[in-house]
Parts: sequence; structure tokens; C-alpha cells
Amino acid sequence: MTSQPQRPPVQDLPAARAVESSDPYCMAPDDAAELLRDLPWNRLVVLGDSVTAGVMDPLPGYHHRSFADRFTDALAATRPGFAAVNLAKPYLLLEEIRDQQLGPALEFEPDVVMVSAGGNDAFRGFDSETLRAQLASLLTPLTESGALVITIGLFDLARSGLVPPEHADGMARRFDGLDRITAGLAHELGGIHIDTHHHPLAADPGIYSTDRIHANARGHAIAFAAITNTLAHRTRKLTGG
Repeated sequence: MTSQPQRPPVQDLPAARAVESSDPYCMAPDDAAELLRDLPWNRLVVLGDSVTAGVMDPLPGYHHRSFADRFTDALAATRPGFAAVNLAKPYLLLEEIRDQQLGPALEFEPDVVMVSAGGNDAFRGFDSETLRAQLASLLTPLTESGALVITIGLFDLARSGLVPPEHADGMARRFDGLDRITAGLAHELGGIHIDTHHHPLAADPGIYSTDRIHANARGHAIAFAAITNTLAHRTRKLTGG
């Protein structure tokens, strides 16, 4: 089952999306679908917290759709019978994501899994070894089931100027650590890490929502383009194209 598109708000009509279509850091849906066409995936599960659940502010000129939904749309566009489920829920800690979402994810029998986890732990502070063990307990069973795991890096909120200076340095260290742990574990398990943490616009305040935590519609569009480009590059590298 694919996620059902919601009726777009007024500013999200095609004529109002000219800004996104001319944004060099974004990607048109048809172009993304074509780049992802040859990837051998027919069953997608999305796991995580508010990042993959799609919490965001709308932004005039940008399609109000999360990067996870955009990814689902792009895969579904070229795959008859494609199935997807998004199990992500806002504000969960990593351990809660594992406990609540791993079982249903394995029951769905995906061949690809998109995961964002650990951001809420990083806000509170964490022990690196404990966080890595918790993340491994989520990702390892998915890998052992035969699914390819794609982990999504978080933008660099701490260096955006939106975080009070007295908290910014500590937050930067924690989120840098989360990204290193996630990327290292994904690679160790044969998965793919999408490095949006070091994206050219990762610390641009214009990609964040008014809550100063989540990405806005532009941020999601940018993340989706980064995901698509990374996966397309991987495919070309494997096929020699």
C-alpha cells in the first residue's frame, strides 16, 4: 500500500511551484523517478521520528510533501505493484522507534528501508556506545532480513544561527556524533547513508520551519534531491554506467 497524497494547499498548485522547479538544489518528480527506475526495489518501509513522519511548515513555491513521501512517489511511478508503508511517528526516541516499529517493518517484508532515528536522543544528550548499540538493534535485523537500509542524515541545525549560542556548540557536537555513528553503522551493515548533515545548505536558516527544529517544505525538497542523487550515483557506480 502506498501513502495516499493529500489535497495540496492553494500555494501548492503547479503554477505556484515555479520556485521549486528553478531551485538548483531541488529535483523534478519525473527526473527523480527516472533516476531511480533501475533500482531493484518493490517494497519500501519508512521508519523513524518526525523527520520521516513529515513534520514541516509549508513554504510558498514548494510542493508540501515530505522527502519520504516524495521518495515513495518516485519509486511507485515506475513500478507496477509497488507497495510502501510509513511507520514513523513524531518525537520518538531511538529505543521507542525500535520497540514500536521494528516488528511491523519486518512483517511487511521490505526490500528497502528508509530510517531516520536518534535525533531526539541527540537533543537530550546520549552515551555514544549506548546509542550505537540501540541503533544496531534496529538496523541489524532489517539487514539480516535481506532489506537494504538507507539512513538519512540530519541537517546541521546547531550551526544555523537558530539555536541560542549557549546551546549551539554542545548541540553541534552531539549531532555530529550522531551522524558519524549512523553513517559508520550503515556502511558496516552494507547500507547507504545519505549525508545531508554536510549538505551545502544544511545550516541555512531558510530551510527550517518556524519551530526552529524541523525542516520546512524546501528543506524536504532539498533532502529528497540529495537522496535521489546519492542513490542514482550508487547505481551508476555498481553498473559501471
